[in-house]
Amino acid sequence: MPDDHVAIQNLIARYALLVDTGDFAGVGDLFAEATFVGVGEFTGREAVTAMLENTVIRYEDGTPGTQHATSNLIIEVDGDTAVTHAYVTIFQALPDFPLQCIAAGRYRDAFARVDGRWRFAERRVTIHLRGDLSRHLQS
Repeated sequence: MPDDHVAIQNLIARYALLVDTGDFAGVGDLFAEATFVGVGEFTGREAVTAMLENTVIRYEDGTPGTQHATSNLIIEVDGDTAVTHAYVTIFQALPDFPLQCIAAGRYRDAFARVDGRWRFAERRVTIHLRGDLSRHLQS
């Protein structure tokens, strides 16, 4: 149904907005009952929030200076579950770091409809192309 697709697409977009604005607790809320798999596996609000707080650098404005662009989105809904596949390209620019692509990869997401609302069940992040991540991730 089109409404299902829009709701799921909005969750994917909200993740990018929250990360790029430095709202890691907001990202944690998206994964309150979900698992985030990337470099490690993190389940639930507190674990996902802590993972971002401990790995992503935020600057004076409270943001990581990034912009996540999600594209090539495929949404497959099956009743109260859905699976999506998408590309992600992460750009970063800082006063002393010119605009550039710092990473590109894929998201594979699983969603569940609970009490009539779509929620993340799982996100798997695979990064295939790496640029200069020195200003994005803590070492």
